Amino acid sequence: MTGGTAVDAVRETFVHPALFYRDDHDYLAGTVPFVTEGLAGDEPVAVSVPPARLAVLRRALGTAAERVHMLDMTEVGRNPGRIIPGVLRAFADTYPGQHVRIIGEPIWPQRSAAEYPACAQHEALINHAFAGRRVTILCPYDTVGLDPLVLADAARTHPLLVDANGSRASDRYAPDEVVADYNRPLTPPEGATVLTADTQRLAYLRRVAGQLVRQEGLSEERADDVVLVLTELVTNSIEHAGSAATVTVGRDGDHVVCQVHDSGHLTDPLAGRRPEVPGQQRGRGLLLVNYLADLVRVHTDPGGTTVETRFAVTP
Repeated sequence: MTGGTAVDAVRETFVHPALFYRDDHDYLAGTVPFVTEGLAGDEPVAVSVPPARLAVLRRALGTAAERVHMLDMTEVGRNPGRIIPGVLRAFADTYPGQHVRIIGEPIWPQRSAAEYPACAQHEALINHAFAGRRVTILCPYDTVGLDPLVLADAARTHPLLVDANGSRASDRYAPDEVVADYNRPLTPPEGATVLTADTQRLAYLRRVAGQLVRQEGLSEERADDVVLVLTELVTNSIEHAGSAATVTVGRDGDHVVCQVHDSGHLTDPLAGRRPEVPGQQRGRGLLLVNYLADLVRVHTDPGGTTVETRFAVTP
């Protein structure tokens, strides 16, 4: 493994390499130099990866780990839609004018099939969210535990690929194609309750939806979150699509699933992924939805838009 040499070749613009690793040895060979070289250059460094990888990296870094901002990606990035605003931008924006290094591992073997499309789109959208920024985001990929499709998509979402043989430019880099490929229709859960919501029926929707999700096993606190999410989404439909919204509420395994469909076309793929600007009065609805839900997926085309939110039911 070549460490951070190629990764550090261009530090005045955004650099987004995928690190393919087979085991802890590969993982540390690719991540430790990336971190230590950043610290040696007085660059801010953050690491957001699953807990087992955090532990491995902490042991390898020793006391240097105290200078690294470390986060459990399975918590802060459970919903891929909040990683850009709540993890990556939250750290990078703290250090304007400085080159910032981040290790972010948003895809791990235990991710569900429902989560993966949002993960792939997230990795693709990073390239737009940080274009022109002095930031390097290194994304590790477990070549043993992850599906070959995931590894193939990584070559489409990352312009630079790093593995035990060195680093190379990806000849399959096509992030916009990935965003389009995973813009897939969303099917409501079997037996879901269907409601129609407009300005006059918003209070009714809030009351009925709250009752439904409590019956499905959500706590009072999470039920309140669902009601707030649905209120934001329906309000967006009324204001931006200019139409009533169709709302479905149901259960899929260990998640309550809510979908809001309207006739609008969402043309901004980064909607809901930009941090709030101080003093901002509007345009925060989708950002709030991303922060509250355990998963957010969107399907949009000229015929309409469906936003699906999932909330885990805990025993």
